Formats: sequence, structure tokens, C-alpha cells
Amino acid sequence: MSENEGVRLQKVLAQAGIASRRASEELIAEGRVQVDGKVVREQGRRIDPETAVVHVDGVRVQIREDVVTIALNKPYGMLSTMEDDLGRPCVGDLVRSRKERLFHVGRLDAETEGLLLLTNDGELAHRLMHPSYNVMKTYLAEVPGPVEKGLGKKLKAGIELEDGPIKVDSFKLISAVPGKALVEVVLHEGRKHIVRRLLEHVGYPVQSLVRVAVGDVSLGNQRPGSMRVLNRQEVGGLYKLVGL
Repeated sequence: MSENEGVRLQKVLAQAGIASRRASEELIAEGRVQVDGKVVREQGRRIDPETAVVHVDGVRVQIREDVVTIALNKPYGMLSTMEDDLGRPCVGDLVRSRKERLFHVGRLDAETEGLLLLTNDGELAHRLMHPSYNVMKTYLAEVPGPVEKGLGKKLKAGIELEDGPIKVDSFKLISAVPGKALVEVVLHEGRKHIVRRLLEHVGYPVQSLVRVAVGDVSLGNQRPGSMRVLNRQEVGGLYKLVGL
């Protein structure tokens, strides 16, 4: 790229919502901005937003306007696919009108509700789904009660399923009423139906299941079927989580 090509770095930062152009110039002057792994202090620096990797205060910033990551609250009964040959309700129905070509990051089975990430950032999606990055997923499961006192300890120690061992990273009893309990399960495993299978294996078949977080991205109070574009802090957190 020649000296006169590309876009000024402070303009790119401002367009990405980091700060105003003047405040972005201050960030650059303070050595808080990196481009392709190197600190940039010069104000006139031009970059190619299509290819440059920019970090501010060590957190990667998504500077391409055509790249987006969305949090969807997948409703009960909806398939985690972009199309379905049988015409059943699927995630693709909800994003058909968007200009971006989105795909889902992993899956939730039809009976599981909750947070499903959709993106057109291929590298981010690949890493979020790859088991080597140990991305934590948080679920709330309704199970028959009462829950035995040592269940969390047993699940953290690990149990053996038909397709290999599994252990949770965290287990909490959230609430209990006669005959029913709500538990929180956190794990980085991505095997099919893993939460349902492990709880059933220890005698607590799941009656309802909701995924409420992926890493630090939380479902919050989103209604089923609703979507929101992740803010830059959330996207930066996902990049950091998977080493991008």
C-alpha cells in the first residue's frame, strides 16, 4: 500500500466507535494503539481496514464495517440451521433479510433455548467452536429436585459417558422448590446434547434448558427470537478469549 492509499488510523478508530477522531489521536500519541502487532504513534498513518489487525489497550477492535457478530435468543423448537429442507422453523428464517451472510457458531438442539452467536467472521467462529480454546458456556437447567448435596463435586471430578469422560467447570444450585430445582452448569465441552446427557447420567433428567452465556457474552434480558449486535467490548472479549 502506497503512502496515499488506505484510511487514516484515527478515522478508522472513530468509525469503529472507539472514540472521536481527536480522542483517537490522543490514544495513538499515548502508544495505546497497535496495528499488525506494532505500536503506532504517528498521526498520519494510513491502513487498509480490510486487512489490518488493530488493537487498542491490548484488545482487538473490529474495524471492518461489513463484519458483524450477533447474539440471538434461540426460541424453543427452532433448529440451529440456516435452512431446513422440510420447512421447519430455523435460525436462518430470522436473518434472511439481513445483508450479511451469517452462519451460526455451534448449535443448540431444538428443545434448548438461549444464546446462539451468529457471525460472518469465519476465523472467530472457527476458534470459538474449536475445543482447544476452552470457551466456557453457561446453562440453566431445570431438573427434578431435591438435588443431592455432593452433585457438584461429583460433576467437577468427572463422570464417564458412552463417548468418553466429561467434567463440568462449575456447578451451582440456583433455586429449589418441592420436586424441582434450577441449576447452573458451566463447561467448555461442545459434544452433542452434553448437558442433557451428563445430568441424566447422574439421575437428573433435564426438564428445560437455556444457554445464558458464551464466554463473557451474556443473554441478559433478551426475549426469545430477538437479536442484538454485540458491542465492541463484547467482540473484543471474544477475540481475546480465542487469541485473535
